[in-house]
Amino acid sequence: MKKFKNLLSVCCLIAIGIMMQTITANGQCATWIGNPDEGAITDAHTIYRGHMKSEEYDSAFKFWKTAYEGAPAADGKRDFHYTDGIKIYKYKLKNATTDAEKEENVNMILKLYDDAIACFESGAIKMNNMDSKERIAYLQGRKAYDMYYELRTPYSMTFPALEKAIELGGNDTEYIVLAPYADVATYEFSHDNMDNVKARAAYDNINKIADHNIKNNDKYGSYYKQAKESAMGSFAPFDAQIFDCDFFVKKVEPAYRADPDNPEVIKETIQTLKRQGCDASNPLLAELEGKYAQYASAENAKRKAEYETNNPNIMARKLKDAGDYAGAIAKYEEAITNESDPAKQALYYYQIGQIHNKQKQFSSGMAAARKAAELRADWGNPYMLMGDLYVGNSSKCGDVIRQKCAYIAAIGKYRKAKAIDAEVSAKATEKINRYSSSKYRLSPEDKEQAFMEGLKEGSTVNLSCIGTSVKLKF
Repeated sequence: MKKFKNLLSVCCLIAIGIMMQTITANGQCATWIGNPDEGAITDAHTIYRGHMKSEEYDSAFKFWKTAYEGAPAADGKRDFHYTDGIKIYKYKLKNATTDAEKEENVNMILKLYDDAIACFESGAIKMNNMDSKERIAYLQGRKAYDMYYELRTPYSMTFPALEKAIELGGNDTEYIVLAPYADVATYEFSHDNMDNVKARAAYDNINKIADHNIKNNDKYGSYYKQAKESAMGSFAPFDAQIFDCDFFVKKVEPAYRADPDNPEVIKETIQTLKRQGCDASNPLLAELEGKYAQYASAENAKRKAEYETNNPNIMARKLKDAGDYAGAIAKYEEAITNESDPAKQALYYYQIGQIHNKQKQFSSGMAAARKAAELRADWGNPYMLMGDLYVGNSSKCGDVIRQKCAYIAAIGKYRKAKAIDAEVSAKATEKINRYSSSKYRLSPEDKEQAFMEGLKEGSTVNLSCIGTSVKLKF
């Protein structure tokens, strides 16, 4: 008798199951195929679809309702009556004015999603060229996405929907689901509604899906990358609470051991471990940092050499500071050849002139200073350099009169510099005042000596020592 009762119970359960499937197939998943009102339903379908294309949702609603109530699953080959209904009720939700209306619209949107999924699960809808499991995962993902962004359902409802979307979609889960999944998971964790094991699982799921698509999804890989970055931003404030060092050591060490000499892998692993609170006492982190320090040193030297090769002016300055004047001049000349900007070329010629001046090479220094002045007419420094070169070569000009005439020539260059460039005005004035003092001025005694040589005030004195001439001024 007991066995008979158990068998009867099983039979009843089977009968109920069959009955429920029949209700699903014939009710919420009914099609217009064979329906006595098929013509009216398909006409309503055609009319409302036309309104949908132009986003005339108010006009579409009446005809959609007729089509939906008559044949929720349309012809069994499409889910338009569900997905279009969702669009219509989203529109209604945006325009609802009372809480009751809003709640009704939210509930209807969720029902349409659930009913559509149920019809695919039962096989009542089979879309051409699309796997039903993929469509179910897509609809579940869209439902969860809408619950988060538009329907504003409680997170206690939203998280299970997101979790289900991840479970169904796997690596094919749409990128739009990842950021809400992270945000809701971390919210629930921070409000003690979720333990760190479950939060960690969400983190792992997001990374697994995103990384797979970043690597393999040519069309949407960049979107998955952005979604991952956003999701990691949600987890970042809770890293120390959700994860521990040991967890991440176990997580990242296999990938590092598989490619132990890859600097990018080493760097990323170091960052991950440090972010999770690992300190220098951790053996893996100590190993990684030692290896990366060697790589960084070699890489920095390589980049420095490349930078100096591509920027000879930088190398020229270093050689100049080190006292390698010949090497510095060669590098400045290389920089001039590679440069098209006249202002920068002028700077490099000026630097060359300064080096020649330091080495007491008058002619080369003057040539460089003149070239700098030609390339940048409003710059006073080349003229300041010319004045300094005149002063530095004055001792080679012969007698005292001609030596002092070299200072007169230098003052002329300083005045020129002051006239064209306000930035050197103070320095030029200082030098003009210095070389106009009695020490450098032609004195009455010099005037007497000049007279004996046939020279007088205003006479032109040729100074071959500095390649110019000046008029006598006592």
